[in-house]
Amino acid sequence: MYPDFQYLLQSLFGTPMPEWLSIFKTFGFFVAMSFIGAAWATSQELKRKEQQGLLHPEIQTFIIGKPVTSTELITSAIIGFLLGFKIGGLFGHLAEVSPDPMGYLLSARGNIIAGIIGAVIVGYSKYHEKKKEQLPEPQVKKVAVYPHDLMTEVVVVAAVGGLAGAKLFNAFETWDDFIKDPIHSLTSSSGLTFLGGLIMATICFYFYTRKNGIPFRHMCDAAAPGIMLAYGIGRLGCQFSGDGDWGIYNTAYVSDAFGTLRAATPADNDFAMRMTSGAPHTAFPASAGLPRWLFGMNYPHNVGHEGMPIHGCTGEYCNVLPVSVFPTPVYEAIACILLFFLLWALRKKFTRTLQMFGTYLILVGVERFLVELIRVNYKYDWGFIHPTQAEILSVVLVIAGGGLLLFYKDKNEPFTKLE
Repeated sequence: MYPDFQYLLQSLFGTPMPEWLSIFKTFGFFVAMSFIGAAWATSQELKRKEQQGLLHPEIQTFIIGKPVTSTELITSAIIGFLLGFKIGGLFGHLAEVSPDPMGYLLSARGNIIAGIIGAVIVGYSKYHEKKKEQLPEPQVKKVAVYPHDLMTEVVVVAAVGGLAGAKLFNAFETWDDFIKDPIHSLTSSSGLTFLGGLIMATICFYFYTRKNGIPFRHMCDAAAPGIMLAYGIGRLGCQFSGDGDWGIYNTAYVSDAFGTLRAATPADNDFAMRMTSGAPHTAFPASAGLPRWLFGMNYPHNVGHEGMPIHGCTGEYCNVLPVSVFPTPVYEAIACILLFFLLWALRKKFTRTLQMFGTYLILVGVERFLVELIRVNYKYDWGFIHPTQAEILSVVLVIAGGGLLLFYKDKNEPFTKLE
């Protein structure tokens, strides 16, 4: 696995790489790529809906040529201080920060001197920029802002709301671990629940679209394919970093002391049973003609430090799973990227509002419910059934999607902007 760019580039080029590259995490890179992919797909759909006359621009009034205000200077200085404080704090503390950059960013650690320098530089840059644009007499300018022009803000809303929801629902899903160390659970870069992120991001989307005069139903349709693509790309990040989001044990394969995965022999039975004691497991060797990695992976050098030590390994990430697991991130990445192409191909065939979003909810709900059958998650005790959080949410999404397809009717009344 490739928990950070140092590991990734060392594997690609076969030569040692600078230690500072370790601060850039593979999972974070794929998350960034997922947002870029979602933003592109959503922007294309918003433009198409604008051409159809379903979405309209909002006329916004700007005053240009004004001198810089004290609020702008203070805001710029605060931003500059935070940037300098955090970036400056990296120097001399890279080994401490690189295992958990998210925890560092959310902590009070940093460099005060670098923060002050950053505040001065950014604050002066803002003053200089406004000075160049200043006019003898400020002018009023009206600009037509289309929904697709707001994609940067939309991505920020999705990122903040999605991350908060993913962390919140993960805390419920792993309640025992959360209670033991709530601060680490909330600030760690691992431990994200997609369905929780989807729900919270949707709520944030609702209020954002209402505030900006965009019909929420059209935004849902426009965003659906992009969200599916983002999920698939994000799961690639889970796979390449080895963040623990895998399936149950497959005892058909075991790891040796050096982290190499091999087919289990009868002599390995006691070892496999001991390593998987109390955990769900099965023995399912690869079918003829299919690659072994589709059925079992042991995730060496995984970012979560899961498993047993790798003999002779030195460095931050030196663990490997003793028994293979089903690589569910691979299954979800393949499934969701294919489902994105399906939704993209069907997008022009939908004739009613929320058909696209309803279809998306059904597809993502079914996909997640099926993969939960071979994933390890906390199960609720409801007496006669023991569902996981993801299974419950998946059923809710399928029911909601079916309800939209069967019962939602287009509304012709004018849309009212939320004040």
